Amino acid sequence: MSTTLAIGACLVPEIWDDTLWSLPKCNIFSSWMWGAYKARVGWTVTRLIVRNTEGLPVALIQYQVKRRGFLRFILVQGGPLLTEQGEKHAEAAINLFLDHLALSRFDLLAVSFEHFQSDAVIVALLQNRFVPIQSAKYFTLEIDVSGGTEIILQRMDQRWRKALKKAQRNPDVTTHFLTDPNDRLAAFDTFWTMYSALQARKGFRDSLNGPAIRDLIAHDPHHRILEVRENGEPVLIRIAHVSDTRFTDFYTASNDRARACAAPTLAVWRFVEQAHAEGRQTFDFGGIDPADNRGVFDFKHGLTKKVALSGPRWIYGRTPRLRDAAAAFLAYR
Repeated sequence: MSTTLAIGACLVPEIWDDTLWSLPKCNIFSSWMWGAYKARVGWTVTRLIVRNTEGLPVALIQYQVKRRGFLRFILVQGGPLLTEQGEKHAEAAINLFLDHLALSRFDLLAVSFEHFQSDAVIVALLQNRFVPIQSAKYFTLEIDVSGGTEIILQRMDQRWRKALKKAQRNPDVTTHFLTDPNDRLAAFDTFWTMYSALQARKGFRDSLNGPAIRDLIAHDPHHRILEVRENGEPVLIRIAHVSDTRFTDFYTASNDRARACAAPTLAVWRFVEQAHAEGRQTFDFGGIDPADNRGVFDFKHGLTKKVALSGPRWIYGRTPRLRDAAAAFLAYR
């Protein structure tokens, strides 16, 4: 079946995103915007479209490459994605992708669906002896928002409901979803100042590069930026990204006044309301860490008890020992 398909690079953002965002599994991690961000932080990014004999897209694969000496590490996030025509061509599309990569004995390929897997692609990975790796960091909490917010209000913990009422009754606290690019840029700069202060105070670092992503998020229609103010001054900025069915909490930062006026509770509730208003099915808290960040976990757990998985991550390599060693390392990161 692979002889009926062709694979080639896509170099035009409009072609890529127009195709991507028409798919049921569309997501920011497969978007041109995300690839542009990863390129800014040191990855080599390639976007491939697999087409059938009629020239119709069958699969979209955006992959990132980093080299460490003689080792090449390839990462696919939010995909591979199949079109409607591609459901019956998943194995052939994955085979073409592997042929395109021409992996050496010291190369490793990882696939991280970020919730956007399809059964056909998973079967294709299994057929090619990809190894699934599970890790604690792939767990999250989520809420079904398709039935409206009233049932969520009824099910939340009493302390959560109390904090929400406190914030809603405070006339000095306001919330705004920002749409103007200049306002979004300014809000992101406020976020980054707060987030950097939080990192310094807590002594942690993560992979987010604020200066590299600020303009991309500010101009991207699939990100939501919520600003919470007290007496006209920003106290919290919360950022989310959306797909066809999911509204995902991404990053948040606040100052010392935020907790006193229950801004975190109000901001999350605004996200839940917005997710329902936009017709999304699920609000995703974007991850949990009850072992090492119990306070944040307890806050999220007060709103929902439903645990979900974004993983596993799938590992492939031509050298089984190297593949298995990488799999064991990733499982305990």
